[in-house]
Amino acid sequence: MNHPELDMETVEKRLLALREELLKQSDSSREARDTVMLDQTSVGRLSRMDALQGQAMAKAEEARRQLALRRITGALSRIERGEYGECIECGEWIGARRLEWNPLALKCIECAE
Repeated sequence: MNHPELDMETVEKRLLALREELLKQSDSSREARDTVMLDQTSVGRLSRMDALQGQAMAKAEEARRQLALRRITGALSRIERGEYGECIECGEWIGARRLEWNPLALKCIECAE
């Protein structure tokens, strides 16, 4: 049974909207993660370093997005199985306010500490 204090339809819609937003962000930042191609004769060393740093930051952000997407997939699976809102450590219900604030929470506040 999913969390008794939450409207699962609302939670699911929120998770799907979050997933859609992350996918759009991933798509729009694809170019920033591409290989840095600079003309060595016309671009200085600092400009190359800036471009490489920008690429590294874009790749790190994409890694965070991919982690969030995997967590969303897990949350949607838990909803399907009727386990959404159960702490993965102790099996007690995660606080409804905690899940409203962070629908991807896996542990109750006691186990998360």
